Amino acid sequence: MRLRSRYPRTGNTEAQAGARGLKIYHSDACRLPLPAGHTFPIDKYRLLRERVQAAGLVDAAHLLAGPAATEEDILRVHDPDYITRLQQGRLSRHEMRRIGFPWSPQLVERARYSTGSTLAAARSALAGGAGINLGGGTHHAFPDHGEGYCILNDVAISLRALQARQNIQTAVVIDCDVHQGNGTAAIFSGDPSVFTFSIHGRNNFPYRKVPGDLDIALEDDTADDEYLERLTSGLARALASGPFDLAVYLAGADPYHRDRFGRLALSRAGLARRDRLVMDVCRQNGLPVAVTMSGGYAHDTADTVAIHFETVRIVAATA
Repeated sequence: MRLRSRYPRTGNTEAQAGARGLKIYHSDACRLPLPAGHTFPIDKYRLLRERVQAAGLVDAAHLLAGPAATEEDILRVHDPDYITRLQQGRLSRHEMRRIGFPWSPQLVERARYSTGSTLAAARSALAGGAGINLGGGTHHAFPDHGEGYCILNDVAISLRALQARQNIQTAVVIDCDVHQGNGTAAIFSGDPSVFTFSIHGRNNFPYRKVPGDLDIALEDDTADDEYLERLTSGLARALASGPFDLAVYLAGADPYHRDRFGRLALSRAGLARRDRLVMDVCRQNGLPVAVTMSGGYAHDTADTVAIHFETVRIVAATA
């Protein structure tokens, strides 16, 4: 049985008012040095922030550098030994290969600030209906290790922090990254206060999935119409398990048909329909939404930036 919330739902009037105060957070100040030719498109975050800023989607005062997650918040989710060794650069070569990044102090700092930005976006959502982190969605991080370009699990850290402060009791994670959110599913396994829903590629990383509350696994080359039909059904099932105080939406750009690691076949128009669907369903259920960008690895980074930008634009228009 799901826990019922003791907090009031956010009505349409409040959501409309919240759109005028939408806050968007970024972690651009933390530069991550990567070797030439590295497969992770780190520049997409800066390019996205610059495009959001140029478009004026929010007032300049509401496009903010996010805060760093505190050690107290991080340790509600992650093992102290893992965090100590991460901070000191003492993870093994195997552990760092599993993460996919070379270790550096900047790597640790960026993870902390990106995580803090998700928490700030979640607080903004509770206050006004929606909040956005222009990064985040690091759903492959487990309590005792990282993998798949994920070091700290920003969604889990944020939800545990909000629960500890009694800002929320319940939450739903809507994970539309093309890769299953195995770390998030593991962290909240058996916890009725957080419902984890992931729609992802069946044959894609991680090759050993961790079952969440609801997993929809799609075959290679799944395109717009089938994807949206399955997502619509999944959202109905997930939200029927509420009510929830907050949704966290991982709006991955990697289901795109030109993504290097995606294996699905969604168009940019289909991904925009996905974003509108998620936002509309959450709004109809009076559910505040914190949005993270999650993955995106298109052959042309400009395509990834454009997909992420459209997500931000849709949230700004519908929050």
